[in-house]
Amino acid sequence: MRRFRSAVLGATLVALIVGACTTSGGSSQAPSSAPAPTPSAQSTQPASAGPSLASTLILGGPPECPQRPFCAVGLKETYGLEFKEFKALDVGGPITVQALTGGQVDVGLLFTSDPAIAVNDFVLLEDDKQLQLADNIIPVIRKDALDANPKIADALNLVISRLTQEELTNLNKAATVDAKPVPDVARDWITAQNFDSMSLGLEGSITVGSTNFYEQEILAEIFAQTLEGHGMTVERKFQLGNREIVFPALESGEIDLLVEYAATALEHVNGGAGEATTDPEATATKLRERLEAKGLTALDVAEATDQNGFVVTKATADKYGLTKISDLAKPAQ
Repeated sequence: MRRFRSAVLGATLVALIVGACTTSGGSSQAPSSAPAPTPSAQSTQPASAGPSLASTLILGGPPECPQRPFCAVGLKETYGLEFKEFKALDVGGPITVQALTGGQVDVGLLFTSDPAIAVNDFVLLEDDKQLQLADNIIPVIRKDALDANPKIADALNLVISRLTQEELTNLNKAATVDAKPVPDVARDWITAQNFDSMSLGLEGSITVGSTNFYEQEILAEIFAQTLEGHGMTVERKFQLGNREIVFPALESGEIDLLVEYAATALEHVNGGAGEATTDPEATATKLRERLEAKGLTALDVAEATDQNGFVVTKATADKYGLTKISDLAKPAQ
């Protein structure tokens, strides 16, 4: 799904502002390039429990959602959820945001790091039964660069350890909605995390790259400034293009470091073999194995993700006590 984001970004930014000013209502294909596996059935609702809360609510999402294992099909098979109605909207974009804020739908599919979540005070429901593949943030780095300066891992893993879902969403909001320059967004975040008061005594030089996806550029700038703050000379090569461009640049040594997504990166380097799972650590481990022959490796995996997420308004969450997707299987009130 990530490949669609740049196409809808401009329209989404308009909808963020419109949605934020609208009174909240009360009442796809996986991001990986691999063929989507079918989630296993794990129905959470006993047959005798009666109608579920979901059966009283309207789900909104991309038109293909009813046929996708990571959308309506997965919600039924993994969580036992069937909704009152499905409304075809867009791919995590402005139409979905407006439908949620306007009360036309009760549950909507957005991307987990979408700034619209912060702008509109939406509640991102925890994927507590791990329906989605683990597209958690992960740094990919050339092994020779890491061997020359092993403490790079210490610096970047510290960044990764602080990168929660809320932090990532707020970083995206600062850059795309508040229109702060990316270097300022990165600097403010590093200062807030107190990283600039530390010194790991790094030396030498490194080149940090990114695709033309705004979120990756923000994180790449955070990596760059963090390494500079610890003594390295950093060259930036941002907005190089898509994954088919940046991975060859990484392998050739044109760049040394790249911000990636565990499941998507794994399925890119393994040719779509379907090895990515819903487990972040297992997916990251498999990614490291596949990167070995390319002279690359991956560092720690972040809590933060950029993948399909199901959201509700705060009013809906408060009304029904919703914090996770399995809450939608509770008996209807």
